[in-house]
Amino acid sequence: MTDSASTPAVEAAGPAQNALQRLGQVLMVVGAWPGRISSWLILPIIICVLVAVIGGILRLSQLATWDQSILLFGDQLSIIGLTELQWHLLSVMVMLGGAYALEQDRHVRVDMLYAKVSPKWRATIDTIGDLLFLLPFCAIVAWLSIRFVDMSIRSNEQSDYGGLIDRYLVKSFVPIGLGLLFLTGFGRVLRNLGFLISRHSPTSGANSATN
Repeated sequence: MTDSASTPAVEAAGPAQNALQRLGQVLMVVGAWPGRISSWLILPIIICVLVAVIGGILRLSQLATWDQSILLFGDQLSIIGLTELQWHLLSVMVMLGGAYALEQDRHVRVDMLYAKVSPKWRATIDTIGDLLFLLPFCAIVAWLSIRFVDMSIRSNEQSDYGGLIDRYLVKSFVPIGLGLLFLTGFGRVLRNLGFLISRHSPTSGANSATN
């Protein structure tokens, strides 16, 4: 991992100076926005962990019951259901947070040369990597995961241990999260292409001369 993680993503491609860069930046912000919001899920996760630990110490199996079945919980909340809720929330945070990490350029890098090259080459490396790997991966896995969600809906999948029901709700965040990651990656491609075009354009003046 390089030290580029400490630099905002926009610095690699410079400020948005043309329409392509601005469009790319807008797509990145839109794709990353749900991930930014989902970071607050860490608070209910912490609460769930604390309640589950205390409930385990007190040897409680069922925390609450009610008359009508509600989405995800059914007609009760047990310690098992609370434990499952923890990884449900964590899964949502991870799947939505991927796009936010990409937009902020906080994802892990293993390219040791990336931090040593110029912004132009960084944008080139990012663009090639996004087009060859990131975007195809997101598109293929998101498409395949739709059937994964559909099977969960058709089978009425739920916990085998008396926990949460409606398992399709958490599984639906696989295509949603990958779709947002695709949108953010596509926005980064547009932003970087706009940067490269502006730097190589004869009309870019001083910007071209600096290269």
